[in-house]
Amino acid sequence: MKIAKENIEVKMEIPGAVIRQRTNFGDASGLGKISGEYFSLSAGVDTTPLFMGLEGNQCQCPHWGYVLKGKITTTDANGDQETVTVNDLFYWPSGHNVKVDSDAEIIMFSPQHEHTHVINHMIEKTKG
Repeated sequence: MKIAKENIEVKMEIPGAVIRQRTNFGDASGLGKISGEYFSLSAGVDTTPLFMGLEGNQCQCPHWGYVLKGKITTTDANGDQETVTVNDLFYWPSGHNVKVDSDAEIIMFSPQHEHTHVINHMIEKTKG
């Protein structure tokens, strides 16, 4: 799920402040501690080989984030794709792979335990 900044409803606007809110943007119930993450990714990065061996050969951690720069396409277990670009808020549910279409910088918030497991798995994949 993604939404461009200009498509997020303005809830309040006063001189010097605009407040936009998108409700029901994913569910964090029962996920415990959340980590804040800043990713810098080069065009061509594809997580498919890095996620091999994880359940479904995909990242099984949900993420909420914001695209600062670039373009990224995710593919879910059904083969459905979604592309996020600059100024998009996004929610990637569990069960996805990522391909970086152009150099990107993103900020993400993820369940700490689940995403640490995925990151450690990727580290092991790059060692050998």
